[in-house]
Amino acid sequence: MNRNPNTGVGTVSAQIAALPALPMAELWTLWDQHFPRRPKHINRPFLESRLAYRIQEMAYGAVPTGIRRHLVEAGAAHSKIKHRLDPVAGDSRQQHLMPGTVLIREWDEREHRVVVTPDGECEYEGQRFRSLSAVARHITGVQWNGPRFFGLRGQKEGVQ
Repeated sequence: MNRNPNTGVGTVSAQIAALPALPMAELWTLWDQHFPRRPKHINRPFLESRLAYRIQEMAYGAVPTGIRRHLVEAGAAHSKIKHRLDPVAGDSRQQHLMPGTVLIREWDEREHRVVVTPDGECEYEGQRFRSLSAVARHITGVQWNGPRFFGLRGQKEGVQ
């Protein structure tokens, strides 16, 4: 087997191929060698994919910034998931909620669950809403900033 002169370990492809067979303890050891902190949620496929990317990045170098930006822009342009901006407020921040994301909010002694649909809408109790604000208004009966109501934004960002 060819050895990587930087690590003394097998080739990049051999290192990546070995990831699925590693016990979790060894995966975490490898993770700790490459990253400053552990992810909040334990998800083996995520660990393996991030480690595989990092192994390649260490061997071949990172994707240049210009190419990375181009890939992000191309992905956004061709994605079926559209993110809305607030041009009136001059706000260029985007709310990135992946399809299937479940938002839970307790209100009026009841738990409310909202699911983000693949088309970027919100589903609540079998009804579809165009925005989180519409769901929050439906739940409370008053106007709310939806992301703030569901805890996605802090209190310092203005009034409701």
